[in-house]
Amino acid sequence: MLLGIMGAMPEEMEKVIAAITEKEIIERGSRLYYRGKLFGQDVVAVFSRWGKVAAAATVVNLILEFKVDRIVFTGIAGAISPELNIGDIVIGERLYQHDMDARPLMRRFEIPLTGKTSYETPTENVRLMSQAVHNFLKNNADFRKELTKHNIYNLKLVVGDIASGDLFISSVDMKQAISSNLPSVVCAEMEGAAVAQVCDDYGIPLVVVRIISDQSDGEIHLLESGFVNHQAGYYSLGILKEYIDLIR
Repeated sequence: MLLGIMGAMPEEMEKVIAAITEKEIIERGSRLYYRGKLFGQDVVAVFSRWGKVAAAATVVNLILEFKVDRIVFTGIAGAISPELNIGDIVIGERLYQHDMDARPLMRRFEIPLTGKTSYETPTENVRLMSQAVHNFLKNNADFRKELTKHNIYNLKLVVGDIASGDLFISSVDMKQAISSNLPSVVCAEMEGAAVAQVCDDYGIPLVVVRIISDQSDGEIHLLESGFVNHQAGYYSLGILKEYIDLIR
């Protein structure tokens, strides 16, 4: 089995890429794909760049050229639910494109020619990643202690809906608009639903796991907490280690 690993920011992927052994670097479409072994698992890892188009182009290449069997998308996201705090982890149950609106031709959020307004992650994918996150939190007391230096305590896992769009959600009004239109959504980012659409087209299993870096309210908590430069990569690598232990 070949596992594809994606992240939209270099800081999210650098520790994962550094941990890959027997590494082969292949350049395609202005992307560097790192093929090798991660904790003994055959993988291809790639920094996709921000946004739905960049992510979709990257995942097509993972599927068609590298022929991955399943994909994990990892990285940070902004909270929409008031129940989420910085450092919490979200596994995507359903993925929406919050900026898709072809009314009056079809329903708001409906993806043209699919009849779908969201893409649902298979229950088994969610179960495996949930167990991986649980193991990560249980087995990494030193990392949790490090987070307390950034006032991050009592981490929790939420399985919930994620909204993706080519907008950085950075104001209370933007946050409230998503919450009003998609009340089940717990966090927002810029890639997951686009990757889900492509994976659905090709029948490739996908799971999206996100770490909450900010409250989507205009306050740049992700910089203050050091998430982009310090914590995000540790989360990604630690969760992937536990996930690989479960799927091998």
